[in-house]
Amino acid sequence: MENTVIKERLCSLRALMREKHIDYYMMPTADFHNSEYVNDYFKVREFFSNFSGSNGTLLVWQEGAGLWTDGRYFIQAQAELEGTGVDLFRMLDAGVPTLEEFLKERMKTGETLGFDGRVISAMEGRKLEKALEEKKVSFACTEDLADTLWKDRPPFPAGKITVLAESIAGKSMEEKLSETRAKVKEAGADSLLLTKLDDLMWLFNIRGCDVECNPVAMSYGFITQTGAVLFLQERALDEKTRQYLEAHSVQLYPYEGIVEYLKGLPGDSRVLTDERHCSYLLYKILCERCEPVEGKNPTELLKAVKNPVELAHMQEIYLKDSVAVTKFIYWLKTNIGKQEITEVSAADYLEGLRRQIPEFLDLSFPTIAGYKANAAMMHYEATPENCAQLKPEGMLLVDSGGQYLGGTTDVTRTIVLGPISDEIKKHYTLVAAGLLQLAAARWLYGCTGRNLDICARQPIWKEGLDYKCGTGHGVGYILNVHEGPQNLRWRFTDGMTEAVIEEGMDITNEPGIYVEGRYGIRIENVMIAKNDVKNEYGQFMHFETLTWVPIDREGIDERYLNDTQKELLAWYQKEVYKKISPYLTQEERDWLKKETGAEQ
Repeated sequence: MENTVIKERLCSLRALMREKHIDYYMMPTADFHNSEYVNDYFKVREFFSNFSGSNGTLLVWQEGAGLWTDGRYFIQAQAELEGTGVDLFRMLDAGVPTLEEFLKERMKTGETLGFDGRVISAMEGRKLEKALEEKKVSFACTEDLADTLWKDRPPFPAGKITVLAESIAGKSMEEKLSETRAKVKEAGADSLLLTKLDDLMWLFNIRGCDVECNPVAMSYGFITQTGAVLFLQERALDEKTRQYLEAHSVQLYPYEGIVEYLKGLPGDSRVLTDERHCSYLLYKILCERCEPVEGKNPTELLKAVKNPVELAHMQEIYLKDSVAVTKFIYWLKTNIGKQEITEVSAADYLEGLRRQIPEFLDLSFPTIAGYKANAAMMHYEATPENCAQLKPEGMLLVDSGGQYLGGTTDVTRTIVLGPISDEIKKHYTLVAAGLLQLAAARWLYGCTGRNLDICARQPIWKEGLDYKCGTGHGVGYILNVHEGPQNLRWRFTDGMTEAVIEEGMDITNEPGIYVEGRYGIRIENVMIAKNDVKNEYGQFMHFETLTWVPIDREGIDERYLNDTQKELLAWYQKEVYKKISPYLTQEERDWLKKETGAEQ
C-alpha cells in the first residue's frame, strides 16, 4: 500500500534541496548530543521515512531514498518503509554498502551533501570528509531543512532539572570533577568539552526529563583545571537547582551560548573532545579556534564503574523490581484465557506493579510486549490501536525496566502462555543455556565483551543459529538504560567502543533467537563484574547477578542442556525462590515454588 504522506514529504524535501543546491541530504537518529534516544523534536528521520526505530540514517536524493539500520530493526523497518519509496539497506549484511561507500559510489564530482551539522557527530563527519575527498564533494551543514517543512514540529525540550542527593549518588560533584580533571590532564589536554547528556548528568549530580524515559537535560559542559561551565536552558532551572550549582562554583551560561563560548577560547587551548558525541559543527568551530585533543570522554568510564553506594542501592532496587516482574508472570499465567489481555494491557499491568514501588520514577524505556510473531521484532512496540490479544497458546516476550531513585532496571522474560512446538522449546532452552553460561563465566582481567560474548552464543551457534545484535550493554544509574563503554558482542565495527570489563561495571546478559513471522525468544538479566581470586596467573573475575526472575520451566527441554547447564539452571531457580518468595502472597509463593523447582 502506498504511503502518500511520506511520499509527499519527500517530494517537498527534494524541491527544497533543489532550491538549496543540495544533491543528497542525510538525516540520522540523533539530537545535538548524538544521543541514542531523542526527544520528539529531533525525530526528523522518522518524519521523512516513517521508520520509528532508535537507530538508522535516512539518505534522500532526487531519484530515490535509502535507510540504513542494523539487525535489531530489519523486520520493523521493512514493515514501516512499505509504500514510502524508501529502500532498506541492511547494515552488515553481505553485499550491502555502508552509507559512506554508497555516497562514494553514487555522488558525482563537485556535488553537495547536506545535513544538519549539529546532529552529525564529528567522527561521522570526518569519515564522510575522507570518503568523499577525491570527488571534491561540498558539505552544506548549517541548515536543518526540516525546520522549513515540518509545520507542526514539537517544541524544543526544556523540562525541569533536579538535583540528585549525594546520599544517592555516592560521590559529590567535587569528587567527580577532580577525577575527571585528572583524566583530562593525563590525556594531554587542559580542558574538556563535554556534550554527552548522561555524562553531564552524572558529573554534576543532576537529572532532567528532556528525553522520554531518559532522565537527561539538554546541556553542554566545559571543564578546565580550575573551573566548570554548564550551558543550560534558563526555563529548565528552578531556584533550588540554580543555588546548588552556583554554590559549587559552576558558571551558568545559556544553552545556545556554547558556540560563542568556543569561538572565544584562547588559541593555544588544548581541548579534549570525544568525536563520537561532539557534533560536527562544534568540532569544526574548535578546529578553527584552537587544538582539539582527540580522546574518549573520561566521564564515560568513570560513570560506568558503579561506586559502593550505587551498587548497594542497585541491589535493593533490582530485588524490588524482580518481585514486580515475578508477580506479573504469576498474574499472566493465572489469568490467561480467563480474561481479555492484550500486549498493551499486559504492559500496563506490569507498569502498575512497578509504580507501587516507593522509589519508582518512570519506565526506563517503553515496554516491549510482543506476542508470537511480534516478538521476532526486537524493538517492537504495541499500540492500543494495533496490538495482539493474548491467548492460552504460544509465548509473550516482555522486555521492560524502570527508573528508580536508586537504580535503572532492564529485564526480559519470554513467557509460555500455552502449548508450544518442540522447535520453540529447543530454541528457548538454548537461549536459557547461553544466559546461564555467561552468568557463570570466569575470566582473567583484561577481557572485553568480545572475549566473553561466545559464552552466551556457543549453545546457539552450535545449532547453526544466531541473533543479529550484541549480547549485552551497560546500564546507567538513574540514567540511560543503554550505557557504555562496556558491552558484549563478538564483532565490533567503526564507532563501537571495545572496553575492558572492570570491577563494578554492570552489564546485561540477553541472548535470543528470533524467527521472522513466527516467534522471538529473549531472556535477560543484569549482572555486576566482580574481582575473584588473584594469584600468580593474574586477577580473575566473575559476574554477580542482580536480576532474580524465574526462567519459565514450561519452555525448557532438558534434553538440550548438559549436566553443568542443568546445575546452573537449578541453582538460579532456587535462588529466585529464596530471594523473592518472602515478598509474595501465599498463592504466589506456592506457584513460584513449583515454577522454580524449590519444592524438590
